[in-house]
Amino acid sequence: MIDTILVGKQIASLRKAKGLTQNQLGERLNISFQAVSKWERGEALPDISILVDLANILETTTDHILNGGQRITQYSRKISVAQMREGIECFVKIGELLGKDNLFYLGAMEGINNKMNIEFEKYLSDPYTKEAMIAEATVQNISSGAYIDLSDIQKGFEDPHWVSVVTSYAQKHNIK
Repeated sequence: MIDTILVGKQIASLRKAKGLTQNQLGERLNISFQAVSKWERGEALPDISILVDLANILETTTDHILNGGQRITQYSRKISVAQMREGIECFVKIGELLGKDNLFYLGAMEGINNKMNIEFEKYLSDPYTKEAMIAEATVQNISSGAYIDLSDIQKGFEDPHWVSVVTSYAQKHNIK
């Protein structure tokens, strides 16, 4: 459901950020400043026929206006800390299975080290830094649209620091 008060606040904020008065915005849309004022007070919504023009003038998107500036998250998949842990553990297993002198393993480690600017094998050998990698993998998945239960974060990490970091990040991405 569209919250007209939030939409109005968003329009007002975007309009002011562009340095436009209600009158100037109305003129650009061929409507009265009173109509703009009604939107901004949350008494009415912009007509659908001018919504795209309004978004273009305010240099935003229609959904950003209609969602009151709030990000609407559409989760692409559900993840768990156990999956992230298993994924990180796969690197350890690859080294064991292929051998740490295998070209595939060496290439993978070199690529990770260069891309992340770390010594990945060293991180994997320390429980705290391995958990940091699991936290980072979890955060990266959340940022790309994955959903995770907050209770899973609480149960899935041993160190309270990583519970706090990942929980905070998840909550910033509207995971409740």
